[in-house]
Amino acid sequence: MDTDRKNLTHHISKRFNRELEDLRNRVLRMGGMVETQLTDALNAVGNGDEQLGREVIEHDYQLNAMEVEIDEECVLILARRQPAASDLRLVFAMMKTITDLERIGDEAKKIARLALSLAETKWAERRYTEIGTLGWYTSGMVHQVLDALARLDPELAVEICKKEQIVDREYEVIMRQIITYMMEDPRTISRSLEAAWAARALERIGDHARNIAENLIFLIKGKDIRHTELNSVSNSAQPQQ
Repeated sequence: MDTDRKNLTHHISKRFNRELEDLRNRVLRMGGMVETQLTDALNAVGNGDEQLGREVIEHDYQLNAMEVEIDEECVLILARRQPAASDLRLVFAMMKTITDLERIGDEAKKIARLALSLAETKWAERRYTEIGTLGWYTSGMVHQVLDALARLDPELAVEICKKEQIVDREYEVIMRQIITYMMEDPRTISRSLEAAWAARALERIGDHARNIAENLIFLIKGKDIRHTELNSVSNSAQPQQ
């Protein structure tokens, strides 16, 4: 483990160490719930499972509650400990991360609503194959970025940033396909718009996964790499000698 990561896991106050570690663990637990929500939403659409879609929608309030609780804990740490340097970065990074996690949950809820719409229109057998691959790709990104956060791995975080560009390209391809479907057969407009909304939700999930990855790089390296070329991002994440 390099010096940056050691500084994030050791502090002169053991109690403060426990508070920071507990904060990160709570964020990771929230991340696990978000990942489950997204997986269930994709399965609900892929299998035409109306009940599973409803469960995703109903469980969204739990993510909202977790965001509020963790945010309050961050505020308490800031007020009580007045952290500096890497400790301050950790608290701020966690606050930003839970915001992105909550928004991923919101996008998962949008995808789950598509499962309900499919059930109502009796079109579930078509399965929306044009967004299935993108869905599981973005789900993989969410899993990887949580893994990077758990291991404090900036190199893996850079890989997430690169994958977000692939999501953007695939989203553009899907949107062109959807427009073609609507032009060729106006009867597909309603279904195609639903697919477009789901694809947009997945594209946004990719954006939020990248945001979390950028926050992780900031946490470990102290460098804000937003709006930065990927080559520069890769250099920023390299281990220091």
